[in-house]
Amino acid sequence: MNQGSLKSPSISQIKYFTKVAKTLSFRRAAQALKISQPTLTNQIAALEKILNLQLFERSRSGTVLTPQGRALLSQAEVLLQASMSFDELARDLNDDSQTTYRLGVPPSVGPYLLPHILPELHKKYAQLKFYVREDTSANLLQGLYNGDYDLILTDKVQESTQLVEAPLFIEPLKFVMASDHELAGNAIIDPVNIKGEVVLTLEGTHHFHDQVQELCHEVGAVLHRDYEGTSLDTLRQMVVMGMGSAFLPGLYIHSEIHRPNELQVCELRNMRIIRQHNLIWRNTSSSRVFFRELSQYIRTIMKTKLSDVVSVIDQ
Repeated sequence: MNQGSLKSPSISQIKYFTKVAKTLSFRRAAQALKISQPTLTNQIAALEKILNLQLFERSRSGTVLTPQGRALLSQAEVLLQASMSFDELARDLNDDSQTTYRLGVPPSVGPYLLPHILPELHKKYAQLKFYVREDTSANLLQGLYNGDYDLILTDKVQESTQLVEAPLFIEPLKFVMASDHELAGNAIIDPVNIKGEVVLTLEGTHHFHDQVQELCHEVGAVLHRDYEGTSLDTLRQMVVMGMGSAFLPGLYIHSEIHRPNELQVCELRNMRIIRQHNLIWRNTSSSRVFFRELSQYIRTIMKTKLSDVVSVIDQ
């Protein structure tokens, strides 16, 4: 094996070879490349040494490609095109708004928030894309640490020096019962009136479950563990069938509950039942500055579209 073959040609050398092959003139190629002819000659000689091949025949009548040079030309052009594409992609990625990110969201908020947010983000950042995946808050946080997600939306606060947390908005939780419930018809209910009330909620893997459990403990309601829903839609249907009452998020109610003859939505007097949603990313992320800009624009969108449903947190 020739010692020179242990070294690979540079992109510049391939570029020089291609230009000489196209012009069949070292002088014209050097002019086009804006380098001196001796520099070009030396670089071609170095390339031939690396490849252990003669690429050109030079005579008084001109320069021609050798058979080996002809065989390499098409591949050299492919390499140059790939190099240009690589450079162009790197320049595009310098603009964080032209990147594809992996976004994690809880199933209790994502489907009812993202339809309001993503179309507006696309209008402002035409090349911005998200791969969206739903999971529990605990799994989302672990996935963020592991690098499975670039950023997550969650109502679970995580105090960590490794993460940056941008508060977005506060969402109310409403008390929901079947339309034929004895308390139906009251927009506001005294908490004492639901003492002993059977309350349904999501499975225990959801952070939403923990919050409802605390609420039930506070007001003296009974959390029904035998019939825990796998989704907010399932939970709603169980309430409609009279299996119990439930606390449902404001965004879900705004999006999905439009028939008051099925369900009665109300509030508990003097109880501010809320959950806060945050956008979180790793503090080492190369896109951390853009993520902060993104969180601010999401707030702006929500003020325009959902100000009657949630309270946007100003930063």
